[in-house]
Amino acid sequence: MNLANPDLVALWLTLKLAGISTLILLLLGTPLAWWLAHTRSRAKVAVEALVALPLVLPPTVLGFYLLISLGPQGPIGSTLESLGLSALSFSFAGLVVGSVIYSLPFVVQPLHYAFAEMGARPVEVARTLGAHGKDLFVSVVLPQSRRGYLTAAVLGFAHTLGEFGVVLMIGGNIPGETQVLSIAIYDHVAALEYGQAHWLSGGLLLLSFCLLIFVYSINRRFDLVKPR
Repeated sequence: MNLANPDLVALWLTLKLAGISTLILLLLGTPLAWWLAHTRSRAKVAVEALVALPLVLPPTVLGFYLLISLGPQGPIGSTLESLGLSALSFSFAGLVVGSVIYSLPFVVQPLHYAFAEMGARPVEVARTLGAHGKDLFVSVVLPQSRRGYLTAAVLGFAHTLGEFGVVLMIGGNIPGETQVLSIAIYDHVAALEYGQAHWLSGGLLLLSFCLLIFVYSINRRFDLVKPR
Protein backbone atom coordinates (compact mmCIF):
# COMPACT_ATOMS: atom_id res chain seq x y z
CA MET A 1 0.00 0.00 0.00
CA ASN A 2 1.59 3.28 -1.13
CA LEU A 3 0.95 5.83 1.59
CA ALA A 4 3.09 8.87 2.35
CA ASN A 5 2.52 8.80 6.13
CA PRO A 6 4.49 5.98 7.84
CA ASP A 7 1.87 5.83 10.61
CA LEU A 8 -0.86 5.15 8.04
CA VAL A 9 1.28 2.38 6.57
CA ALA A 10 1.71 0.92 10.06
CA LEU A 11 -2.06 1.14 10.59
CA TRP A 12 -2.73 -0.67 7.31
CA LEU A 13 -0.20 -3.41 8.16
CA THR A 14 -1.75 -3.82 11.61
CA LEU A 15 -5.30 -4.17 10.27
CA LYS A 16 -4.09 -6.50 7.51
CA LEU A 17 -2.21 -8.64 10.03
CA ALA A 18 -5.19 -8.79 12.39
CA GLY A 19 -7.61 -9.67 9.61
CA ILE A 20 -5.50 -12.44 8.07
CA SER A 21 -4.54 -13.88 11.46
CA THR A 22 -8.16 -13.94 12.65
CA LEU A 23 -9.32 -15.74 9.51
CA ILE A 24 -6.59 -18.37 9.83
CA LEU A 25 -7.31 -18.76 13.55
CA LEU A 26 -11.00 -19.41 12.91
CA LEU A 27 -10.17 -22.00 10.25
CA LEU A 28 -7.57 -23.78 12.39
CA GLY A 29 -9.31 -23.23 15.70
CA THR A 30 -12.63 -24.76 14.71
CA PRO A 31 -11.49 -28.40 14.38
CA LEU A 32 -9.16 -28.05 17.36
CA ALA A 33 -11.89 -26.60 19.57
CA TRP A 34 -14.36 -29.25 18.38
CA TRP A 35 -11.88 -31.98 19.29
CA LEU A 36 -11.27 -30.48 22.73
CA ALA A 37 -15.01 -30.21 23.37
CA HIS A 38 -15.76 -33.84 22.51
CA THR A 39 -12.64 -35.93 23.01
CA ARG A 40 -12.03 -38.26 25.93
CA SER A 41 -8.36 -38.66 25.10
CA ARG A 42 -5.80 -38.42 27.89
CA ALA A 43 -3.89 -36.00 25.70
CA LYS A 44 -6.64 -33.40 26.08
CA VAL A 45 -5.08 -31.80 29.16
CA ALA A 46 -1.70 -31.45 27.44
CA VAL A 47 -3.29 -29.95 24.31
CA GLU A 48 -5.33 -27.50 26.41
CA ALA A 49 -2.14 -26.46 28.20
CA LEU A 50 -0.32 -25.91 24.90
CA VAL A 51 -3.19 -23.82 23.54
CA ALA A 52 -3.28 -21.69 26.70
CA LEU A 53 0.52 -21.34 26.95
CA PRO A 54 0.64 -17.90 25.23
CA LEU A 55 -1.57 -16.55 28.04
CA VAL A 56 1.22 -17.01 30.60
CA LEU A 57 4.39 -17.16 28.50
CA PRO A 58 6.24 -13.84 28.08
CA PRO A 59 5.79 -12.67 24.47
CA THR A 60 9.53 -12.18 24.02
CA VAL A 61 10.17 -15.82 24.97
CA LEU A 62 7.65 -17.06 22.43
CA GLY A 63 8.99 -14.61 19.86
CA PHE A 64 12.58 -15.71 20.48
CA TYR A 65 11.88 -19.39 19.86
CA LEU A 66 9.78 -18.56 16.82
CA LEU A 67 12.63 -16.42 15.48
CA ILE A 68 15.05 -19.32 15.94
CA SER A 69 12.64 -21.77 14.28
CA LEU A 70 11.66 -19.54 11.37
CA GLY A 71 15.15 -18.15 10.70
CA PRO A 72 17.54 -19.45 8.02
CA GLN A 73 19.32 -21.71 10.51
CA GLY A 74 16.15 -22.99 12.16
CA PRO A 75 14.29 -26.19 11.28
CA ILE A 76 11.42 -24.41 9.51
CA GLY A 77 13.49 -21.70 7.86
CA SER A 78 16.16 -24.07 6.58
CA THR A 79 13.49 -26.42 5.19
CA LEU A 80 11.85 -23.55 3.34
CA GLU A 81 15.18 -22.42 1.90
CA SER A 82 15.96 -25.96 0.74
CA LEU A 83 12.67 -25.79 -1.19
CA GLY A 84 13.72 -22.53 -2.81
CA LEU A 85 11.57 -20.36 -0.54
CA SER A 86 12.58 -17.54 1.78
CA ALA A 87 12.81 -17.96 5.53
CA LEU A 88 9.91 -16.40 7.42
CA SER A 89 11.90 -14.34 9.90
CA PHE A 90 11.73 -10.55 9.41
CA SER A 91 8.82 -10.80 6.98
CA PHE A 92 5.09 -10.14 7.07
CA ALA A 93 4.42 -13.87 6.65
CA GLY A 94 6.47 -14.48 9.78
CA LEU A 95 4.32 -11.95 11.65
CA VAL A 96 1.22 -13.90 10.61
CA VAL A 97 2.69 -17.15 11.94
CA GLY A 98 3.62 -15.52 15.25
CA SER A 99 0.25 -13.78 15.58
CA VAL A 100 -1.66 -17.00 14.93
CA ILE A 101 0.27 -18.83 17.64
CA TYR A 102 0.15 -15.94 20.12
CA SER A 103 -3.60 -15.31 19.71
CA LEU A 104 -4.58 -18.99 19.53
CA PRO A 105 -6.16 -19.22 23.02
CA PHE A 106 -8.30 -16.14 22.39
CA VAL A 107 -10.02 -17.96 19.53
CA VAL A 108 -9.90 -21.62 20.53
CA GLN A 109 -11.21 -21.18 24.08
CA PRO A 110 -14.45 -19.31 23.15
CA LEU A 111 -15.11 -21.89 20.43
CA HIS A 112 -14.36 -24.71 22.84
CA TYR A 113 -16.85 -23.36 25.37
CA ALA A 114 -19.48 -22.80 22.67
CA PHE A 115 -19.17 -26.37 21.35
CA ALA A 116 -19.21 -27.81 24.86
CA GLU A 117 -22.30 -25.80 25.80
CA MET A 118 -24.06 -26.95 22.63
CA GLY A 119 -23.48 -30.58 23.51
CA ALA A 120 -23.68 -33.60 21.23
CA ARG A 121 -27.46 -33.91 21.13
CA PRO A 122 -28.19 -31.43 18.26
CA VAL A 123 -25.55 -33.07 16.07
CA GLU A 124 -26.87 -36.57 16.78
CA VAL A 125 -30.43 -35.53 15.94
CA ALA A 126 -29.30 -33.82 12.72
CA ARG A 127 -27.41 -36.94 11.63
CA THR A 128 -30.49 -39.09 12.11
CA LEU A 129 -32.29 -36.68 9.76
CA GLY A 130 -29.62 -37.11 7.11
CA ALA A 131 -27.39 -34.07 7.71
CA HIS A 132 -23.68 -34.71 7.25
CA GLY A 133 -20.42 -32.88 6.62
CA LYS A 134 -20.69 -29.28 5.45
CA ASP A 135 -24.49 -29.27 5.65
CA LEU A 136 -24.35 -30.43 9.27
CA PHE A 137 -21.88 -27.70 10.19
CA VAL A 138 -23.69 -24.87 8.37
CA SER A 139 -27.23 -25.80 9.40
CA VAL A 140 -26.66 -26.99 12.98
CA VAL A 141 -23.23 -26.31 14.48
CA LEU A 142 -22.71 -22.76 13.21
CA PRO A 143 -26.12 -21.37 14.32
CA GLN A 144 -25.81 -23.07 17.70
CA SER A 145 -22.31 -21.69 18.31
CA ARG A 146 -22.52 -18.26 16.61
CA ARG A 147 -22.02 -16.52 19.95
CA GLY A 148 -18.71 -18.32 20.38
CA TYR A 149 -17.64 -17.44 16.83
CA LEU A 150 -18.42 -13.75 17.29
CA THR A 151 -16.51 -13.65 20.57
CA ALA A 152 -13.57 -15.59 19.12
CA ALA A 153 -13.32 -13.39 16.03
CA VAL A 154 -13.46 -10.12 17.96
CA LEU A 155 -11.02 -11.23 20.67
CA GLY A 156 -8.59 -12.70 18.15
CA PHE A 157 -8.68 -9.52 16.05
CA ALA A 158 -8.36 -7.19 19.05
CA HIS A 159 -5.53 -9.17 20.61
CA THR A 160 -3.55 -9.09 17.37
CA LEU A 161 -3.90 -5.31 17.17
CA GLY A 162 -1.86 -4.79 20.31
CA GLU A 163 0.90 -7.35 19.86
CA PHE A 164 4.40 -6.03 20.48
CA GLY A 165 6.94 -8.48 21.87
CA VAL A 166 6.20 -11.34 19.50
CA VAL A 167 6.05 -9.24 16.33
CA LEU A 168 9.18 -7.28 17.29
CA MET A 169 11.19 -10.45 17.89
CA ILE A 170 10.04 -12.15 14.69
CA GLY A 171 9.70 -9.21 12.30
CA GLY A 172 11.97 -6.55 13.70
CA ASN A 173 11.13 -2.98 12.79
CA ILE A 174 11.04 -2.69 9.01
CA PRO A 175 8.88 0.25 7.82
CA GLY A 176 6.30 -0.85 5.29
CA GLU A 177 6.98 -4.54 5.93
CA THR A 178 6.86 -5.44 9.63
CA GLN A 179 6.41 -2.13 11.46
CA VAL A 180 2.94 -2.40 12.98
CA LEU A 181 1.24 0.21 15.17
CA SER A 182 2.58 -1.04 18.50
CA ILE A 183 6.15 -0.74 17.19
CA ALA A 184 5.43 2.64 15.62
CA ILE A 185 4.20 3.88 19.01
CA TYR A 186 7.41 2.65 20.65
CA ASP A 187 9.48 4.49 18.05
CA HIS A 188 7.57 7.74 18.66
CA VAL A 189 8.07 7.45 22.42
CA ALA A 190 11.78 6.68 21.99
CA ALA A 191 12.09 9.80 19.84
CA LEU A 192 10.13 11.85 22.43
CA GLU A 193 7.37 12.40 19.88
CA TYR A 194 4.61 12.13 22.44
CA GLY A 195 1.99 13.84 20.29
CA GLN A 196 2.11 11.15 17.60
CA ALA A 197 2.30 8.46 20.26
CA HIS A 198 -0.85 9.87 21.91
CA TRP A 199 -2.79 9.78 18.64
CA LEU A 200 -1.85 6.19 17.84
CA SER A 201 -2.24 4.95 21.41
CA GLY A 202 -5.56 6.71 21.87
CA GLY A 203 -6.85 5.27 18.61
CA LEU A 204 -5.91 1.73 19.64
CA LEU A 205 -7.39 2.28 23.09
CA LEU A 206 -10.70 3.49 21.64
CA LEU A 207 -10.86 0.69 19.06
CA SER A 208 -10.10 -1.99 21.65
CA PHE A 209 -12.73 -0.56 24.00
CA CYS A 210 -15.36 -0.51 21.25
CA LEU A 211 -14.57 -4.11 20.29
CA LEU A 212 -14.97 -5.24 23.90
CA ILE A 213 -18.24 -3.32 24.21
CA PHE A 214 -19.41 -5.19 21.11
CA VAL A 215 -18.49 -8.56 22.61
CA TYR A 216 -20.23 -7.87 25.92
CA SER A 217 -23.30 -6.50 24.15
CA ILE A 218 -23.57 -9.60 21.99
CA ASN A 219 -23.13 -11.86 25.02
CA ARG A 220 -25.77 -9.94 26.95
CA ARG A 221 -28.19 -10.17 24.04
CA PHE A 222 -27.71 -13.94 23.83
CA ASP A 223 -28.24 -14.24 27.59
CA LEU A 224 -31.52 -12.30 27.36
CA VAL A 225 -32.95 -14.43 24.56
CA LYS A 226 -31.63 -17.73 25.90
CA PRO A 227 -34.49 -20.03 27.01
CA ARG A 228 -34.69 -20.57 30.74
